[in-house]
Amino acid sequence: MTSEFVTELAEAEYRSVWDRFYAEFAFRPSVNPAKWPAIKEPADSVTWSLASLDEDPGHLRLDHFVAVVEQGLTACVEPGARLFALDWQHISYSFAPHRVGGHGQEPWPLSPYPDGDYYVYLSGDFRLGSFGHPWESSVCLFGQELLDTVAAEVEDVLGPPLRRAGRRLPVT
Repeated sequence: MTSEFVTELAEAEYRSVWDRFYAEFAFRPSVNPAKWPAIKEPADSVTWSLASLDEDPGHLRLDHFVAVVEQGLTACVEPGARLFALDWQHISYSFAPHRVGGHGQEPWPLSPYPDGDYYVYLSGDFRLGSFGHPWESSVCLFGQELLDTVAAEVEDVLGPPLRRAGRRLPVT
């Protein structure tokens, strides 16, 4: 998937972006629950379980969740800006969110819903994005602007969060 608006990261850029992500988020991939969360969740972050989407015939709630996150990320970056779409140990992308996903446009690369591997969306300056954890079945959204834009609607779809700023919340 390479076009004017969705570009596969070249090897050097791929390494540079992933190295920066590992360093800034203290990324430590693991299937071991004792080692989760797999990133140092930023102070301006909220993490939700994706388990409520398991019982979603027709994937209506999943589709709504994906649309909300995609619209939120798009709203939080300037027209012409690009986002990174990272798929751990697989092809990753840079893309123009204002130019994909609409009627007659190519789709977003990847998804905020992790489909078998870690999926990450990041703004170019790493100030906001999403981190999908496939084994914890969770998504962490970070960046105050993104949270202000989407948190209420994401909570309506997914239920109460698991963590805020990396701290587990009491079960209600």
